[in-house]
Amino acid sequence: MDHEKIAALVPALNEEKTLGSLIPEIQRWLPHVIVVDDGSTDQTAEVSKKNGAHVIVHPKNLGKGMALRSGFQYLLEKDFEGCVILDGDGQHSPQDLPSFITAVQDPKVGVVVGNRMGETATMPFVRRLTNRFMSFALSRLLQEEIPDTQCGFKFVRSDLLRVLELKASKYEIESEVLIEAKRRGFRIVSVPVHTIYGDQKSSIHPLRDTYLFLRLLYARRRHLRYEKRS
Repeated sequence: MDHEKIAALVPALNEEKTLGSLIPEIQRWLPHVIVVDDGSTDQTAEVSKKNGAHVIVHPKNLGKGMALRSGFQYLLEKDFEGCVILDGDGQHSPQDLPSFITAVQDPKVGVVVGNRMGETATMPFVRRLTNRFMSFALSRLLQEEIPDTQCGFKFVRSDLLRVLELKASKYEIESEVLIEAKRRGFRIVSVPVHTIYGDQKSSIHPLRDTYLFLRLLYARRRHLRYEKRS
């Protein structure tokens, strides 16, 4: 797959401090950058436009799931063959992008997931615990080992985006994309990535997002069982 046909999709909320340096770094590997400004109150949109990104603006904060869904819709309208999703806070290193580009040359691969679990020493304890639990539970549901299901650094192929049935509006979308990929018969592969933990404040709420994850898992488990019986 030509890297010109792959866009970088960056959901962002109040990330004016990082996007000015992050976007040019991404463009070294992927020239097309789409930033979804999910209701920021700072200069996120202006900084992104100044650095050559296409910007989609949500007038108010709708959640990461809705930000990604807006980005997916734009990608399909513009006939990109896929996208690599990176967080806007600088947590994901653009230096890992070549690993994703290499992995997607296999047309059967629908999703490439970043795997941070080889470097967990700097990961906050609660997040590490939550990630391991969610990855274990989702891997069991999908009957496939995925080391880091909650990593937001991932590639999604447009062929999969066209058939996705997404309902998530927040962080549970990370799991929903994987469930849909498995359900539609696409391969899911993982590549090791670096994660940079600085002074950024996480928007993840462990209790709320764990509840949303469990609710999604319960609903999709019933759905998958019904499909198997049919």
